[in-house]
Amino acid sequence: MGLFRKSKKLSTDTIDNGVKLVTAAKPKDVISEQFRTIRTNIDFSSVDRQLKTLLFTSSNVSEGKSTVSANTAVAWAQQGKKVLFIDADMRRPTLHTTFGLSNTQGLSTILTQNQNFRDNVNDTGVEYLSVITSGPIPPNPAELLNSNRMKQLLEMAKEEFDMVLLDVPPMLQVTDTQILASNVDGVVLVVRQGVAQQAAVKRSVELLEMVHAKLLGYVLNDVAPKNGYGYGYGYGYGYEQ
Repeated sequence: MGLFRKSKKLSTDTIDNGVKLVTAAKPKDVISEQFRTIRTNIDFSSVDRQLKTLLFTSSNVSEGKSTVSANTAVAWAQQGKKVLFIDADMRRPTLHTTFGLSNTQGLSTILTQNQNFRDNVNDTGVEYLSVITSGPIPPNPAELLNSNRMKQLLEMAKEEFDMVLLDVPPMLQVTDTQILASNVDGVVLVVRQGVAQQAAVKRSVELLEMVHAKLLGYVLNDVAPKNGYGYGYGYGYGYEQ
């Protein structure tokens, strides 16, 4: 059985949706360079061990975690790493829309129907980058993400890909992310300027610490522009007390 279920070349209309996939549409743009900086900083945040599985989350909705994770995934693929990007947000999935893919099957069908994960790997049209969409929204996302089948999927994916990235629900909305956080090599918290509240960020960090997750740092999203661009991104560690 082939590794890729389908091959689709992204059009400029698909990938150039604001900053949604700016790294693919405009790789020389200043925002694309910021995502490459985020990629580099994450690489250096864990120099003592190799990062293979990485989870992107936020405290609440509308903080840009899916946009940040998608562009960072593209940035790693542009570096020549074989990347698998999994939409593990089975409550408000977005990656199938971002990459112009069908979502009739995906992570939820892999976990509920015991499908071979390789049959659900989609070629995105971005070299070295593959995606598993969320699949149809199930009634029990938390239970599926906490299943042995999910752990097995991650282990198999690590054997075939250099990086496995997961886009997951916000920390304070549901328990899904806490469940997965302890099973990956690192967690990146996306914090949107003017949206995220300090107490929410602090609580998210506490929840990650409760499951002994490795928080690599945070991405500050939508930073007030200094050069006319509508978005800015920065990578850092910790949070203000």
